[in-house]
Amino acid sequence: MCGIVAAVAERDVTQILLEGLKRLEYRGYDSAGVAVLSDNTIKRVRTEGKVASLEEALSQSPINGRLGIAHTRWATHGKPSERNAHPHMSGDIVLVHNGIIENFESLRERLKQEGYEFHSETDSETIAHLIHLHHKKKADWVAAVRAAIAELEGAYALAIMHKDHPDQLIGVRKGSPLVVGLGIGENFLSSDNLALLPVTQKFIFLEEGDFVLLTRESVEVFDAQHQSVERETYTSSLQHDAADRGEFRHYMLKEIYEQPTVMADTLQGRVNDDHVLIESFGPTAQTIFEKVQAVQIIACGTSYHAGLVAKYWIESVVGVPCQVEVASEFRYRKAAIADSTLIVTISQSGETADTLAALRDIQKKPQVLSTLTICNVPESSLVRESDLVFMTRAGTEVGVASTKAFTTQLVSLLLFTLALGRAKKIIGIDEAACVSSLKHLPGLCQEVLGLDGDIESMAEAFANKHHTLFLGRGVQYPIAMEGALKLKEISYIHAEAYPAGELKHGPLALVDEDMPIVALGPNDELLEKLKSNLQEVRARGGQLFVFADRDAGMKNETAVTVMNLPPVHPLLAPILYTLPLQLLSYHVAVIKGTDVDKPRNLAKSVTVE
Repeated sequence: MCGIVAAVAERDVTQILLEGLKRLEYRGYDSAGVAVLSDNTIKRVRTEGKVASLEEALSQSPINGRLGIAHTRWATHGKPSERNAHPHMSGDIVLVHNGIIENFESLRERLKQEGYEFHSETDSETIAHLIHLHHKKKADWVAAVRAAIAELEGAYALAIMHKDHPDQLIGVRKGSPLVVGLGIGENFLSSDNLALLPVTQKFIFLEEGDFVLLTRESVEVFDAQHQSVERETYTSSLQHDAADRGEFRHYMLKEIYEQPTVMADTLQGRVNDDHVLIESFGPTAQTIFEKVQAVQIIACGTSYHAGLVAKYWIESVVGVPCQVEVASEFRYRKAAIADSTLIVTISQSGETADTLAALRDIQKKPQVLSTLTICNVPESSLVRESDLVFMTRAGTEVGVASTKAFTTQLVSLLLFTLALGRAKKIIGIDEAACVSSLKHLPGLCQEVLGLDGDIESMAEAFANKHHTLFLGRGVQYPIAMEGALKLKEISYIHAEAYPAGELKHGPLALVDEDMPIVALGPNDELLEKLKSNLQEVRARGGQLFVFADRDAGMKNETAVTVMNLPPVHPLLAPILYTLPLQLLSYHVAVIKGTDVDKPRNLAKSVTVE
């Protein structure tokens, strides 16, 4: 989603702002801009397209200064263009904005009547003019900003500066993340601390409703009631080169190959010789888990697919009812919540707007026993606002199409399933055998990555196709959904997933020689059923590509390509079978020449509704 970087310093900030924007490119954007106070004048440069275009424009017309703000925009109101790019100005006021202002149309009409002229189609320009209007009525600059913000409805993170206040930077956070970076003789604002790692590792993560006033020497934070507050300072363990691509052509491929390592990191210190350590979910986890009578999982996108897998695990292993819903739907319906329900939110960033809003709504209900978040960002809003927290330890994930974040979510959810069963003394499997298999999972994943060359060759068959069908049975169905999502995200091929047993209920009508069919065939109790389903595809001329357990007895035949995977514990099969689907999608996208790491129209972290 959109990215914010801002700085007030004793040195030139232009290159700091540019470097910050480059580090936020993975979030997805369509235009970029920077504004710097230079020689008592606001100088602004904006470009459509990539940060490289902005950098080129600045090389042609350099600007230097000690106060500045910068932004990468992902279009919501108004098409991608230079005039819609941030920063936006009104007189001597300049700001950048992440989020959506829901009442901008009424504000816009009022401001037009006040004589303001709009130069963009954005809701963000409305904020600049509104602050300007209030500043004409209030000499106090900070009071004017507060008065304008009080009129806004929606979600926003703002960085604001004024020509007449060369040593001040204002930040505001409501419903969209904003972090303060602390330096010596300089301070910073950003929507993501990753952008600031080259200049600081000390951060304050602003809370909902916070208003912050930065100078070179001070940081003052005020809560939603305008009361001065102290927010905790965090020291990040991330290194500023954590997002380097290394020897890999794309971040996505690098992150696929990192999965054996990050899975091992996820397990580290969370399992004993034969069982999961319940305490790894928090000091109160044992007491809470004992009382759980139902689980409600809320997530979006890839995280939703992880939740669907967890539903199979929780109900089959622990026997506790589990519901899984897309957050954007769940928050807008009257859901029936069972007594003693544990709410589980899943998010890579911990800032997913719909998931965060759903958590805030549901945790007020009396039926809710407690809340747990599965997340990859320690300082995120979901982490701070949940009772229990389990970090996935995936590390920085730059590619928009999630890979290692998804598989570490699956590992985390399986650990949660086992911990829940242990706490309730209900486990329908051999826990020791499962834990042992988990410890061997990174090695099995490394073996699957060894098939990369064969999968690259397989990808040639998809390059000129327009549609693909993914099939799975049981717990593999959500993995088929995830495989379809990956293919459509980065290669732009239309892909759908179906439970294989549903073929005759409609999807068979689509099957012909021009639609590749990808199937998942682990050696489980549904294998023979799957084989029968695949015969239905063959009988209708379909081209089958099957990822199967090497002991499943499936062989290459005419119109059937089989990729053999190592045997794996049935509960762990969804995790292992994810990797070849990621590689397939990656190689198809490379062949088609798409932007693998930054697919069109998509953002890494969806922080607006």
